[in-house]
Amino acid sequence: MAMEYPGVGCGLMLVRGGKVLLGLRNSDPEKADSMLKGEGTWTLPGGKLDMHETPMQCARREALEENGIRAGGMELVSVSNDTVPGAHFITLGFVCKDFDGEPQVLEPDEITEWKWFPFGSLPERIFPPSRKVMENYIGKRIYGDG
Repeated sequence: MAMEYPGVGCGLMLVRGGKVLLGLRNSDPEKADSMLKGEGTWTLPGGKLDMHETPMQCARREALEENGIRAGGMELVSVSNDTVPGAHFITLGFVCKDFDGEPQVLEPDEITEWKWFPFGSLPERIFPPSRKVMENYIGKRIYGDG
């Protein structure tokens, strides 16, 4: 189903000891559950903004639902424009270094594993919106359109 207008997505970089938490999306497009075609890629916890929800509430909710981590304070670090044929999202990226819990696979059909990666050794196949969030964070810029 093609979108009629852009949606809003929120991604959360959970950072600990110079590493970022990424989840591996299922290689089955139906199970990977992404209008932006993210099957088989590593992704930040995140998802679509619900009606009447703030972006920070969305980021916290998605982390808790996807991996059981309770995010504390966070900061907006990225805004990006993400498009593929039939879908268009504005992605708000947050960083959180204050959280409780260890990652668990809570939605195994969608995300098959969670793993900590050093920023200097990220996997090759990263979900494009997640890559933009991390690149903007590393590059100390908020907006990335490319």
